Amino acid sequence: MRVFQELHSIREIDDFINCHPLSFLYISRTNCSVCHALLPKVQSLLENYPQIHPAHINADDVEAVAGRFSIFTIPVLLLFVEGKEYIREARIVHMDLLEEKLDKIYKNVALD
Repeated sequence: MRVFQELHSIREIDDFINCHPLSFLYISRTNCSVCHALLPKVQSLLENYPQIHPAHINADDVEAVAGRFSIFTIPVLLLFVEGKEYIREARIVHMDLLEEKLDKIYKNVALD
């Protein structure tokens, strides 16, 4: 399973997105059972995409993340390509559909 970098501030989040051409954010809360059940599945899925850099943000610790990314529910999964949001999945995440979306984007933008 992929280890997700922990981000603790909006500045860290912005720097992470800007430093990695393919960046993935997993936003959750401490007491969210759906978040905790989904995370290992996402970590496993991202094993197939080594050029995507994953990070985790606990919205309880970084409360400003909700306003920064217009988040109204959790978990939220965001994929950024060159700093632009390409994928947004929230609450109920269908892993098969997420994988299809990741495949399409990854094949078109993955670096050589």
